[in-house]
Amino acid sequence: MGVMKSLAKDTVLYGVSSILGKMLNWLMTPLFIATLSTRAEYGIISNLYSYVAVIIVILTFGMETGLFRFASQKNKYNPDTVYSTTLIAVGSVVLLFLAVSTIFIRPITNWVGEGIIPAIYINVLLWTLCLDTINSIPFAFLRLKQRPLRFMVLKLLVIGLNIIFCLFFLVCCPFIYEHHPELICWFYKPGYEVGSILIANLLAVLIQTGFLLTEYTGFKYRLDTDILKKMLRYSFPLLVLGIAGMLNHTVDKIIFPKIYPGDGFDELGVYSACVKVAVVMLMFTQAFRFAFEPFIFSRSDKADNRRSYADATKYFIILGLFVFLGISFYIDIFKYFIPNKNYWEGLKVVPVIMMGELFFGVYFNLSLWYKLTDQTRWGAILSILGCVIIVLINILFIPYYSYMACAWAIFTGNLVIMLISYFMGQKKYPIPYDLKSIGIYFGLALLLYFVAKFLSVENQCLRWLFHAFLLCIYLTVLIKRDLPLKEIPYLNKILKR
Repeated sequence: MGVMKSLAKDTVLYGVSSILGKMLNWLMTPLFIATLSTRAEYGIISNLYSYVAVIIVILTFGMETGLFRFASQKNKYNPDTVYSTTLIAVGSVVLLFLAVSTIFIRPITNWVGEGIIPAIYINVLLWTLCLDTINSIPFAFLRLKQRPLRFMVLKLLVIGLNIIFCLFFLVCCPFIYEHHPELICWFYKPGYEVGSILIANLLAVLIQTGFLLTEYTGFKYRLDTDILKKMLRYSFPLLVLGIAGMLNHTVDKIIFPKIYPGDGFDELGVYSACVKVAVVMLMFTQAFRFAFEPFIFSRSDKADNRRSYADATKYFIILGLFVFLGISFYIDIFKYFIPNKNYWEGLKVVPVIMMGELFFGVYFNLSLWYKLTDQTRWGAILSILGCVIIVLINILFIPYYSYMACAWAIFTGNLVIMLISYFMGQKKYPIPYDLKSIGIYFGLALLLYFVAKFLSVENQCLRWLFHAFLLCIYLTVLIKRDLPLKEIPYLNKILKR
C-alpha cells in the first residue's frame, strides 16, 4: 500500500490545479450561457476551442512525453539539454505555424467560421493557442522536477485571470456602457460577447507567460540533434496518438456544424453545455493522469511493479464508477449549472458521455504496456482506430440523431480501444489486473444505475434519499471488499458498529 499512498499523494498535488481549474471553468458555464445572446454563440465558442485543443497537440508533437522519457534518464542524458532541445524544437514549429496561419487567415476563417465567425476572432485564437503550446513545455518540466506547488499556482493563475477578465467584459462592461458609455466606448461595443471571451483568454495567457519567464532562463540553450532525433522517433507515434486521442474528445464539435442539416451551431450549443455537466469525470481522469504518467516512468528502472500498476487501475475504475453514479443520480441538481432551461433537453447525453470518458481513462491506464516497452506505435494505431469509429458514427448518424450520435460515438469508440488495448497488453506486457473485482463493481454500478432509472420516485426529497441509499450500497461493497480499513483504525471501529 506504500506505493498506492505515493500515487495518491501525487494525484492530490498535481490534481488540485487540474480539478480546481476545471471546476472554475465549469462554474463559468452559467455566466456564458446567461450573457451570450443565443445558443448558437455558445456553440461557436465550443467549436473554436475544439480546433484549439487539436492544434496544440499537433504543435507539441508528443514532445511532452518525450521530455519525460529522456530527461528522466539522468545517467544517459542531461535534463537541461533535453529541456532546451525540446523548447527550441517546439518553439520553431509554433513560430512557423503562426506565420503561415497569418498569411492564410482569410481561407482559414472561411473554413472554420462557415461565413459567421469574424477573422479577428481567429487571429486572437491563433495567438492564444501558440502561447499555450510553448508554455506546455515548461509545465511538463515542472512536473518532471516534482514542483507541484509552482505548477499548481501558475495553472490556477491563468484560470483565475481568465475568469476576472470574463467577468469584466461580460458583466461590468455592459453595466458601465449602459450608464456611462463614454468611459468604455473606445474599446467596448455590445454584441461582441464571443470576441470578449476570446480576448479575456488571450490576456490571461499573456500574463501567465510573463510569470513563466524564469522557466525559459537559467540554462544554456542548446539544440542536441542526436537527442532530438531520438525524441522524434519516440514521440512521433505519440503525436498520432495525441491527435487521435484529442479528436476523440473534440471531433464531434468540429464537424457537427458542417454535417447537421439544421442550425448546427445552435444544436452544438445545447450539446456542449450539457457535456459540461459530465466534466466531473474528465476532471477525475485528468487528475489521475497527471500523477500516473510520471509515476510509471520513475519506477520503470526499478523492480517489477506490475501489481502496483494493476492496483492503481482497479482503484481508478472503482472511484470512476462512484463519480458516474453520483452525477447520474443527482442530475436534477447539477443541471442548474446550466441556468437556461432551453439547454436542458440535452441532459440525456450526460450518463453516456461519462461512461465513455471512464472507458478512455481506463484505456490510458492500460496504455502503459506500450509506453514501458517503447512500442508507442501501438498507441497511435489504437487511437486512430477509436478516432475512425467516432468520426464514422458521427458522420453517419448526426444528420438523423443530432448530438445523441456524438455521445454514443464517444462511448463506442472508447469502449473498443479499451478492450483491444487490454487484450494486446496482456500478450506483450502481462499485468495481473483484478478482473473479478473490476467486473463486480461494473456490474453493481450498472445495476444501481438502471434501478434508479426505472424505479421512478416522484417526490424529489424521497428520490434523493433513495439515490443516496443506492450509493451507500456501492460504498458498502467497496468497504467490505477493498478499502484498507486496518490502516484507519478509528474509522474501522465506527464502520464495524
